[in-house]
Formats: sequence, C-alpha cells, structure tokens
Amino acid sequence: MLNENMKAIRKSKGLSQQELAVKLNIVRQTVSKWEQGLSVPDSDMLISLSEVLDTPVSTLLGETVIEKEADTLKAISEKLEVINLQLTQRKTTRRKIIYWSLVSLCAIIVIIFAILLASESSYLGWNYSDPETAVLGVAFHSFEWLFVRVAPVILIGAIIGIVCY
Repeated sequence: MLNENMKAIRKSKGLSQQELAVKLNIVRQTVSKWEQGLSVPDSDMLISLSEVLDTPVSTLLGETVIEKEADTLKAISEKLEVINLQLTQRKTTRRKIIYWSLVSLCAIIVIIFAILLASESSYLGWNYSDPETAVLGVAFHSFEWLFVRVAPVILIGAIIGIVCY
C-alpha cells in the first residue's frame, strides 16, 4: 500500500523518480524499489518523504490514494484553446453588434430624412400668434435645421464604419 500511495502522490505532484530522489538526497533506484514494493523507507526517510511530497505520513501508510494527473502540456493547451475560442466568439459577437448598430443608424437617418421631405416643412405655414404653436414650430424648425446639418456627417461616418468594419 505504501508503494502505491507513494507512486500516486509523486505523480500527482508532477515529480519524476529522479526529481524525488534528488529532493531526498538518495539515488533514483531506491525510489524505484520503494514504488515496486521491493523495499521500504526507514522511519526517518518516511518523514522526509512526507515532507517532500507535502503529505501526512498517515496518508502514505493509509488507504489507497487515487492518482491525479498533473497538468500536462496537452491539458494546458486544451484550456488555452477553449479560452481562445471564447475570445474569438466574443470578438465576433461584438463586431456583429457594432455592424448592425451602424446599419440601424443609417436606416434611421434615411427614414427621418424621408419624413422631413414628405412633410415639406409644413410647420412654416402655421399661425405663430398662439404661443404654444410658436414654441412647437420653433422646436420643429430647430430639430430640422440641426438634423439637416449634422445627419449627413453621421450618415457618412456610419457608412464608412460599415465598410471598414
């Protein structure tokens, strides 16, 4: 049982027999004999072994330890691949959102221009002697004046954004 536990714990820590032997100041063949069950470490060496493996002596001598695989290069590369895939998906989603936002902005500007053309600035013929009508007429005129001057710049910027993105 000691041999199986020692081997499982050593592997879970990602240590080779040689690396463990160096840490214990012994030769690799001694570690190999312990793991094969051909010999056992003395009590002092068992304590040193538990310290190096960062495992209680009772665990080394006790029940069978389930061997955990150390993170190998393959496992790390698989994790990185998943992360890269997630980042690519986020970037693609972000690009789609920006693209469709720019398309929507262009559509809204064109629709507002069509509405303004269809209305033919009918508010200019209103009777401005009534204060409420005057305020509303000025608001419409201000919106139209500002929109006609600013919207073409925004429209051109949005079109360039659609083409370049």
